[in-house]
Amino acid sequence: MIYAEVIGDPIAQSKSPTIHKFWLGKLGIKADYRTCHVVAAGLADYLAARRADPDWRGCNITMPHKQTAMALVDRLDPLAVRIGAINAVVRDENGVLTGYNTDAAGFLEPLLPLLDGPHLWRMARVIGAGGAARAIVAALADQGFTVVLAARDPAKARTLLDQLAPGGEHHTPPLEHFATATDFAFDDRSQLLDLVVNASPLGMAGQPPLTFDLSHVPPGSTVYDIVTNPVQTPLLAAAAVAGFATIDGLAMLIGQAAAAFEKLFGQPAPRQYDAELRELLTR
Repeated sequence: MIYAEVIGDPIAQSKSPTIHKFWLGKLGIKADYRTCHVVAAGLADYLAARRADPDWRGCNITMPHKQTAMALVDRLDPLAVRIGAINAVVRDENGVLTGYNTDAAGFLEPLLPLLDGPHLWRMARVIGAGGAARAIVAALADQGFTVVLAARDPAKARTLLDQLAPGGEHHTPPLEHFATATDFAFDDRSQLLDLVVNASPLGMAGQPPLTFDLSHVPPGSTVYDIVTNPVQTPLLAAAAVAGFATIDGLAMLIGQAAAAFEKLFGQPAPRQYDAELRELLTR
């Protein structure tokens, strides 16, 4: 039986098997999707062994392998090269391994209705400068956003912007900039598109909280938190109470998984069942 996997260290927390098995079942595809615990020292051996297995279609990749796996595949999608990380490896019938990054597409998917049309200005306030932030910044830059990237290390944030969004009027305030209130008079014209994105693990179960004062959210903004545990993060809950539109982390998780699913199994994911899938993921 053909199969694919998700690999990482740790891996037990991954929701990828639930998502991919759900879609395989809906489509009636005779295939399996598994988890495989792979430590850093075993990554090369893992890929070498799977390359020789004709039933293996590929794998999704979680931390900490998204960057180191790039040197172990045969080909890289251009977007993955630009982002500097891969989260999917696909094996073709000749055993050739190609690395992709589907995080950018997954992040943008729920924003597409907002992006359908011109704006006077697009600005995103993004928290975090890790691996997920790299894909998110690249995606936002490609959509014409000015990015305000806040991180514990502003120098790291500036390097990230210089690599992924050179030439723009981007900014790198320290993370604490958003922790205290502001009385800044935001432009409230309707033709503006403003986002606030938590691309960090802050606010995740077991992680420190994200301290973000909502006075930094311009009128009409959409607040997007990529954390999936909990799905309704304190940031999203507070933003909803304040009247802002919100997008939760399951939207990006399902979107990036759908992009990978089609590459792995050769058929589009059956997205008409998204509501049922979301219910399954939140049990």
